[in-house]
Amino acid sequence: MASLVAHAYYSVIGPCSLYNHRDKKDKTLDLRGHFMNDRESLLFVSCVNEAIHIRSIRCRKRSSLSVISSSANRPSSSTEISSTAKIRSEVLSPFRTVRMFFYLAFVASGALGGLIATTQLIGALSNSLRASEVPDILKGLGIDIGAVSIFAFLYSRENNAKNAQLARLSREESLSNLKLRVNEKKIISVSSLRGLARLVICAGPASHILESFKRSEPFTQNLLDRGVLVVPLAMDGNLPRFEFDENEEMKETTSKRKRLWQLVPVYVNEWSEWLDEQKKLAGVSPESSVYLSLRLDGRVRGSGVGYPPWNAFVAQLPPVKGMWSGLLDGMDGRVL
Repeated sequence: MASLVAHAYYSVIGPCSLYNHRDKKDKTLDLRGHFMNDRESLLFVSCVNEAIHIRSIRCRKRSSLSVISSSANRPSSSTEISSTAKIRSEVLSPFRTVRMFFYLAFVASGALGGLIATTQLIGALSNSLRASEVPDILKGLGIDIGAVSIFAFLYSRENNAKNAQLARLSREESLSNLKLRVNEKKIISVSSLRGLARLVICAGPASHILESFKRSEPFTQNLLDRGVLVVPLAMDGNLPRFEFDENEEMKETTSKRKRLWQLVPVYVNEWSEWLDEQKKLAGVSPESSVYLSLRLDGRVRGSGVGYPPWNAFVAQLPPVKGMWSGLLDGMDGRVL
């Protein structure tokens, strides 16, 4: 009987799928109907049930470990180019894929022609009777090599432009997901202002932002007419305190000043990470005070080190209202 119990224990302790039962809620074998009057049979049933219980625990652990392993090996979506960025890239450059296909086709054709010319050249050089064919073969080989070089260069340049555009669009998508506080009760994303405002991100220590605030005062009305809104991003952790003239005579001007500087970044760490990446790509020192101006469509149109050139914005940007607003919507400047 002991050997029977051992055999049953080994059989059950094997693969998880070997045990079978009628009731899935109670994963034990019900064999009492066959051995109800035998004491050794009761011992056999208890051993088998205990073995099944141990095996089920091992199977659950193994299953949970496999789930953790598969989730750990899954690639992170943050490191991939978003589908939105790829679609925007296709819209902005609809014929790039066609051009790259033809460049590759021409490279393959030139390489094949060069291979054939090379074999012909070897045969002509090894046969003195075909020596007169060598100049023509060399000419054709030179044309093939030149074609391969030119189209490979064009493909490489197109591919680099594609990668740079995808990287820029991906950064713009990351920027569009950053949050801004409009007032105490309203928080929006940057993408919510597309088509409505031209954001100017002023980043630096609190003293730099306060000086930018003072320099923007003479241009307040003109900046608002052009849809400009400022995002003050304090990089030293000190929140700038803007001082407004609360006199009754300056009430209208103060209201416009508050509107121009009403936006406040939310989750400053995310803004700082995004800005640090921009500085790294532009080769700017991480400690530098910078500004970035955005187009109406949310793309970066200009950036620089120092204070924002408010007078240049007024001179370059068209008003967002008026009879010429629709015609001049695309006159935001070139995209960086």
